[in-house]
Amino acid sequence: MQRPDGRTKGAMRPVKITTDYTMYAEGSVLVEMGNTKVICTASVEEKVPPFLEGKGLGWVTAEYAMLPRATNTRKKRDIKSLKLDGRSSEIQRLIGRSLRAAVDMEALGERTITIDCDVLQGDGGTRTASVTGGFVALALACRKLVEQGAVERNPIRGFAAGISAGIVDDTPMLDLQYSEDSRAQVDLNCVMDERGGIIELQGTGEGRAFTPEEQQALVHLCAKGCGELIALQKKALGVGE
Repeated sequence: MQRPDGRTKGAMRPVKITTDYTMYAEGSVLVEMGNTKVICTASVEEKVPPFLEGKGLGWVTAEYAMLPRATNTRKKRDIKSLKLDGRSSEIQRLIGRSLRAAVDMEALGERTITIDCDVLQGDGGTRTASVTGGFVALALACRKLVEQGAVERNPIRGFAAGISAGIVDDTPMLDLQYSEDSRAQVDLNCVMDERGGIIELQGTGEGRAFTPEEQQALVHLCAKGCGELIALQKKALGVGE
């Protein structure tokens, strides 16, 4: 089938990762996947949650929000209702879990790194773009800790990136934009490490149930996409140059 932007079913949208996007955060990134744009910042605090105090371990957590006009209609800020909406809460837990998998908490020491992911413009795949950009911001913050002598070794133990895939009109395809995602029969979000291992997998039969074979086809597409994203992350961080 013909996709709206002319891509093949296994192609990602154009991706751009801009590092040091803001001047104050220990790590900051603007990640763009097609028309989806997310700013990710990493902030370091010399403390940990109460359940980790005195254990010599660090913590990585995340917060996620969409700006009011990130989409075609205005979304009220969560502060209006004095609580985070269910979607944002679920997404930020996903981001936090995904990024913790990439960090050696003992090497980080008793400090917390918070990754703030703010969607400037949403056109599908905001959660996975947040994971991909959030990792680069996290890596920049950890690099700064090493440069400052705050840690003995870099706490990053491996790369992590996320991407979506789905089934539209019975066709598996990679990196759905909103016009595709809104009518997808199946939606799947996948976070992987640089060895192709799965960190997180979220699959939903939104229009119909899907088979194990279809799931494997989607995971295969995501493996291809995550591999390409990790190569871009490495380039943005100057790794392997």
